[in-house]
Amino acid sequence: MARIAVIGAGMGAMATAARLAVAGHQVTVYERGETYGGAVGRYARDGFVFDTGPGLVHLPAVYRDLFVKTGKRPLEECAELVQIDPAVRYVLPDGRTLTFPGGSHGGAAAAVDAAFGPGSGDRWSAVLGRARDAWDATRRPLLEEPLRPDRSALGRDPYPALRGSGLLRRRPPTLAEVASRELGGDGFDALLTARVRAYGLDPATAPASAAVLPYMEQTFGSWYVRGGIRELATAVYERCLERKVAFEFGAAVREVLVRDGRAAGLRLADGAEVAADHVVCAADPRPVKMPAALDAAPAPTEPAQWYTLFAALRGAREDGAAHRTLVGPVTVLRPDDPATRPDAEHEAVTVHAVVTAGAAAAPSAEDLLTAAARVVPGLRERLLWHELRTPADVHSATGSVDGRVPAPSLAGAGGRMLHPANATGVPGLYLAGGWAHPGGGLAHAGMTGALVAGLIVEGADFRGSR
Repeated sequence: MARIAVIGAGMGAMATAARLAVAGHQVTVYERGETYGGAVGRYARDGFVFDTGPGLVHLPAVYRDLFVKTGKRPLEECAELVQIDPAVRYVLPDGRTLTFPGGSHGGAAAAVDAAFGPGSGDRWSAVLGRARDAWDATRRPLLEEPLRPDRSALGRDPYPALRGSGLLRRRPPTLAEVASRELGGDGFDALLTARVRAYGLDPATAPASAAVLPYMEQTFGSWYVRGGIRELATAVYERCLERKVAFEFGAAVREVLVRDGRAAGLRLADGAEVAADHVVCAADPRPVKMPAALDAAPAPTEPAQWYTLFAALRGAREDGAAHRTLVGPVTVLRPDDPATRPDAEHEAVTVHAVVTAGAAAAPSAEDLLTAAARVVPGLRERLLWHELRTPADVHSATGSVDGRVPAPSLAGAGGRMLHPANATGVPGLYLAGGWAHPGGGLAHAGMTGALVAGLIVEGADFRGSR
């Protein structure tokens, strides 16, 4: 039985801890804050409840597998997941709306035909078909396997973009270029780019392989957790406690200690030293003094920042309202969940905006309210109060430098969309969570738990989750 110290109590950290504990190791989690979950937090006021981080789960199989592998009770007995339908509604630039049904490729094509004319649905399906090819080519190396030393293959974009534009002769196209060429304007291209932007990626610089993200959503669905996504974090935390994982809150880590060439423990902010046989850094590694031999820098692409507005409204949510609506770069979430509001005559609305590197000025609360008013009937008249959560609040809650939130890893772009490998050049030191391979987002960060646990339990020859 090895002593394992985990830095951070986010979703990737807890997934790692639970898997290592069930393998018989003594695991202690050291968290700078006073609670678990990392970016998956909760804000409550006057009977209204809001998720402070992601509002939906994509690829819930990651967490189903975690619960199968770490205990007797499946995920469905620990948290109530429901697939949202419709999956997403768009407000197009000209004011028209387009509603995608949940989990139906045929239904999505029919919705696109209705909005953009006959044959448009076939073009959308063709793009998603090419995205499926990219998914099939990269699913294992980008999601289910540790990152290998030779990453050259992942530097090439697997999306089979259409030829004829001249783009392929100069360089691989970006996602925005693929959307413009293969879908066209009039808001049609936004069906692809807006969903990718919601992951914290700039379509103008992201590789075409980013199309795997909308493909993943349309194929595996978008899921909500009753009570809010914080309930998923609570379920994972409770699973950790069941497996005898220890948590030390208010324990900021300042340094990873190395002795005789391998990780040997931690130095905390109060000066105390903790001995360990293995160390897992599952938080932003930049605030922690790391061994000089470690290359734990984030991917060369600077992660995005998130601005989130919480709006408390009087009046009931109208029939037929979509759970998620995209208005340009803004996402409006309106869960039909009694746990989020004081009673049936009120509504809790969450509004997200992603600001990528090089973007224009950050959105104000007024900007987000204006966007939400295009979606929520009578928002201005119904508004009781609102609060804006900025990157400074994200930094305070998670320790992430500048409050930045990592995106999922992607193939292409010469490898600049990859994250540091889980196994480091320092024996006994591993990286997990959204800042490590395979990157940010609930599903990807959760997968780091399987990868790091596999590397520690099975050794360097571990070739991925099965």
